[in-house]
Amino acid sequence: MDEATFYTVITFIIVILLLASFFTVKQQTRAIIERFGRYVRTASPGLNMKIPFIDRIVMRVSLRVQQLIVEVDTKTKDNVFVKILIAVQFRVLQGSEADSYYKLQDHVEQIKSYVLDVVRAKVPRMDLDEVFEKKDDVGLSVKSELDASMRGYGFEIPNALVTDIDPDEKVKQAMNEIQAQQRLQVAANAKGEANKVLVVKNAEAEAESKRLQGEGIAKQRRAIIDGLRDSVDAFKERIEGLSAADVLNLVLLTQYFDTLKDIGVSAGSKVILTPHSPGALSDIAGELRNAVLTGNEMSKPGK
Repeated sequence: MDEATFYTVITFIIVILLLASFFTVKQQTRAIIERFGRYVRTASPGLNMKIPFIDRIVMRVSLRVQQLIVEVDTKTKDNVFVKILIAVQFRVLQGSEADSYYKLQDHVEQIKSYVLDVVRAKVPRMDLDEVFEKKDDVGLSVKSELDASMRGYGFEIPNALVTDIDPDEKVKQAMNEIQAQQRLQVAANAKGEANKVLVVKNAEAEAESKRLQGEGIAKQRRAIIDGLRDSVDAFKERIEGLSAADVLNLVLLTQYFDTLKDIGVSAGSKVILTPHSPGALSDIAGELRNAVLTGNEMSKPGK
């Protein structure tokens, strides 16, 4: 081997050794270094150095918060089977990177086991409605118990959230039916109250209409009585020797025949048979006179 080749090989070996000696670690990441299978140290972010071919990186551990969705099938206190989804947020504690790698074979399965244990211990003591109302309490229980257990393995649990509560399909249909019936009952009550108000208002309006109609009839009769009285007084002043009864009979009979005339000439009139004997006319006049005199008495002050 000539001298140029020798220096080329040496240079190549030195480059390989330098490349194998230096490595970089990203931010929020730690590198676990082993030497001949024994843990040596944890490398921090930035440029780091190791002994080539002796030290090796066995794991790069992320310190970022990660999320694991755990699905739990369990039963409530009122014997309803539900599927609960728990979102567990976890991360490796800074300074415990080696523990997180060496102490647990599979931290994901370990977290799932703890979540299943906590949820299946708490939810069966709660009714279905209570599970929906206190889902935050379920998440808090998972967080506190899981955090206390996982810290010994180098993990922290920032939060655990109940993201979904899914009962059996038949249970959901029954719950929807209950809600529908309750809403229909409220609507029926509201409709009944509205109908009651309408009935009351219609009755009040009808009563007011009858009252006004009665007042109108009374005023009409009072006007008729006043007109007849004026007619009687006018006859007595202009024609001497006539009594009030004679004048009243004359006026009433005149009104009677005028009424018959109006009936006969009105559109759509029908055949009406009325008695016209002297006795019948006298009876009509007597009845009209008595009605007028009674109305006159009732219209006096104090009546």
